Amino acid sequence: MKINQNNAGLKAEKIAATFLTKQGLILIEQNYHCRFGEIDLIMRDGETLVFVEVRLRTNDQFGGPATSITRQKQLKLIATAQHFLQGKPSSPCRFDAFLMDKIDSNDFEWLRNAFDA
Repeated sequence: MKINQNNAGLKAEKIAATFLTKQGLILIEQNYHCRFGEIDLIMRDGETLVFVEVRLRTNDQFGGPATSITRQKQLKLIATAQHFLQGKPSSPCRFDAFLMDKIDSNDFEWLRNAFDA
């Protein structure tokens, strides 16, 4: 049975959330939506809020998963994070990327501070 893209994306997010939780991060919210976009995972690492973009690219014809987080995508993530933070107490934040070339819980790259706001 072939996995469709939506199911593959959800599975990649589950792998990311499981791994990051094992690293001590606490899941706050998954698939946060607002008019600016979506953040796959919002987690807490100590006092720091972590906005995680999970990228699965099984075909590198147009570049790997890291290259798919363009500046335009970064700006959407920043705007979405700012929306999430409205009305919440101030805390340090960072943007991480969880990159996968295939659905495999042992084949990924976790980039802390993948980009800055």
